Amino acid sequence: MSSLKINEIAKVLKPFSAREEANAAVAILLKPDDQDISILFVKRAENPRDPWSGQIALPGGKQERKDRNLKETVFREVLEETGINLLNRCRFLGVTGAVRSRLNPEMKIIPFVFLLEHEPVIQLNMDELERYYWISIKDIVRNKRIVKFSFGTRSAFVVGDIKIWGLTFRILRKFFRSLNID
Repeated sequence: MSSLKINEIAKVLKPFSAREEANAAVAILLKPDDQDISILFVKRAENPRDPWSGQIALPGGKQERKDRNLKETVFREVLEETGINLLNRCRFLGVTGAVRSRLNPEMKIIPFVFLLEHEPVIQLNMDELERYYWISIKDIVRNKRIVKFSFGTRSAFVVGDIKIWGLTFRILRKFFRSLNID
């Protein structure tokens, strides 16, 4: 995807304001490839104390007391989870509107969008994550489905055996709608 497309993405995003009322942050990490842009997804490790255990997600997490704001939270969480330093050859493009967790309603998440200007070496924190995937926006958008789970049916993006649903689906749908590609 050309730099013009990246500039179009940046135009529809909002600047970050430390006054945002949210308590968690995730990163939509964009990496240009030949004809498209890919997004980094992580698979959460199986953990009975984690309500999102085993799900496909975006890197990120809850704000901690030591974080001055949610931008620091996303920098810290991405580094802790993936080894990617967002201060090194990554361009911050902006944020999308906050999304509230349905599973944990007191959690309100701001998605931060970054352009990776290099091929990062990913070192997963295996206590929290078990895999990562780069999936092109084109493949995500054209694979919207209704998926049957043991607890009911949900809208999801299904790419191969990867199912992106729930909170991550809602964050992406909002991001794609802002780009008029949903």
